[in-house]
Amino acid sequence: MFVLGLAGGTSSGKSTLGVALAERLGDRLLVLHHDRYYLDVAEPRGHNYDHPDALDTALLIRNLDALRAGREALLPDYDFTTHSRRPEPQRVAPRPLVLVEGILVLADPDLRARLDFKVYMHAADDLRLARRLRRDIAERGRDTEGVLDQYLSTVRPMHRRFVEPSRLHADLILSGEHPTERSLSRLTEALQVLGVL
Repeated sequence: MFVLGLAGGTSSGKSTLGVALAERLGDRLLVLHHDRYYLDVAEPRGHNYDHPDALDTALLIRNLDALRAGREALLPDYDFTTHSRRPEPQRVAPRPLVLVEGILVLADPDLRARLDFKVYMHAADDLRLARRLRRDIAERGRDTEGVLDQYLSTVRPMHRRFVEPSRLHADLILSGEHPTERSLSRLTEALQVLGVL
């Protein structure tokens, strides 16, 4: 099993690239979103979702270890409307390639040690903010003021403190400003060189 890590700032294009890779590889790829591993939140207003302590990365690591050992893993199923995990986890079986995607994937040394290849998606701050505004308003029912408040109070400072410095651990840095197909081509070329594809 080969484990690929994909990190980068909010709305940098990580999820879009992950979807494109999944469409290309089909059943050979298992995608693990780090944000499945958010801990339950009693009061979401003002909560810092961008700090490493907001995530149960230790459980993600245990799930990865189980999959690498050839065992099934029970993944948490986080509900963003209730800010808590649903009672029934999702059972997944190992696959040849696992993609671990999330803003803080390269920031945790224990998780990083389990990644066979590390990718960082970079995009300019203003573009990421514009994309996040559009996404959170359209898909999450947020208003502009709320999105901007969260961005300024937690997203931006945590990006500077944890996410951006983690790019130093990347084996490959891709531009989230280029068309997705271009980034996908560069990623698949790198995986071919490694003998993964």
